[in-house]
Amino acid sequence: MSTKALSQSQEIIQDNQDYTLFSWRKQKGSNPIAVERGEGVYLYDYDGKRYIDFSSGLMNVNIGHGDQRVTQAVVKQMQEVSYVTPSCVTKVRGELGKKLAEICPGDLNKAFFTLCGATSIENAIKLARLYTGRHKILSRYQSYHGSSNGAMTASGDPRKLPVDSQQAPNFVHFDLPYEYRWEYGKENLLKDAVASLERLIAYEGPANIAAILLEGQSGTSGCFLYPDGYLQAVRSLCDKHGILLIMDEVMSGFGRTGKWFAFEHHAIVPDMIAMAKGLTCGYLPFGCLMVSDKIAAKYDDNVLALGLTYSAHPVSCAAALEVLNIYEEDNLIENAKLMGEYVDQRIEEMKAVHPSIGDWRNQGLLGCLELVKNRKTKEPFAPFNAKPDEMVVMNKVAAKIKELGMYTFVRWGFIFVAPPLIVTKEQIDEGLAIIGEALKIADAEVA
Repeated sequence: MSTKALSQSQEIIQDNQDYTLFSWRKQKGSNPIAVERGEGVYLYDYDGKRYIDFSSGLMNVNIGHGDQRVTQAVVKQMQEVSYVTPSCVTKVRGELGKKLAEICPGDLNKAFFTLCGATSIENAIKLARLYTGRHKILSRYQSYHGSSNGAMTASGDPRKLPVDSQQAPNFVHFDLPYEYRWEYGKENLLKDAVASLERLIAYEGPANIAAILLEGQSGTSGCFLYPDGYLQAVRSLCDKHGILLIMDEVMSGFGRTGKWFAFEHHAIVPDMIAMAKGLTCGYLPFGCLMVSDKIAAKYDDNVLALGLTYSAHPVSCAAALEVLNIYEEDNLIENAKLMGEYVDQRIEEMKAVHPSIGDWRNQGLLGCLELVKNRKTKEPFAPFNAKPDEMVVMNKVAAKIKELGMYTFVRWGFIFVAPPLIVTKEQIDEGLAIIGEALKIADAEVA
């Protein structure tokens, strides 16, 4: 390691700490990776150290880092035109809308282009209220939909608690337990979960409820899997009461779970899909709200009261269109399915070696390990919304993962496994070997 490289890395980190603010953390005491470049499933810092990216950035860099096909598409578009107002149109806007209509099931054929996941959710909420004339939005505890005011209120994530007094009105949350911590038998989970939601709808008044908002698959809350039949039951309840169903596929969409969208595992079609992340794979900020023909038809002769300065930004549209082509050309969705099955197999082998692994939840390449101090009692290494003094062991595990050359998402008692969809078996083995070494720290604390 050269002194020059080390000083450059330190200077970059220092400038960032002195002049920028970091998300979701205290501002002093952090030790971020100073990333110089990315290639495939790897990141490289200015000291030449390589990190395997086992969470695809923030579960968004599905095609991997540094794919120059996207660069070329972006440059080509910028050479033609970089920006037009949303009242104008470009060739790439229409092509992307048409491509998304082909990908989406049912009559989800109309795209309203946004800037990110949160703005997709905000506009979904607004449109649901405009279309139905109702005001309440139902969503799940232990979920995350974004950090803008409405999206954060819709979330069931503790990061909203510091600003809870300023939350948006007319959001109602419901609990959906997950199988690993459900005490009353798997056979009762679906029945009780559906009955609980039916009661809540009755209590809140069906005629007041504009939409139910759910993630296609749970992400940063812990990759909780829906009980078999649950989303079908929700779809039926929505149809019965004239409630719209909004699926948040910001994290779980675009092949992440082995299908274009996670809800497709459940044989349903929602009324709206919120998209972002894997739409451009983080190469440019972009999002989309996909809307059914039925909803869109109302605004053929009525004003659609939605708007964003950068809606349908042509450069971002070009990036998205190229990314969609890459998914198909490189067969990435099938690879996500196959590599997900391989991860499942390898984790089962690791369970026999590491007593700290309590549960493994995964679909495609969106999974996480839940670590416990005791498999019998299922006492977690860190509880929901853990305080700093409850994170001592997990912080050591996370530090070891980073030291050994991995970047991934560690939260509470969860270690996330969500590598880019281009990942190979050899790279999965490499990553799981690093996690296995870090798990020895937790194993030593198992009762």
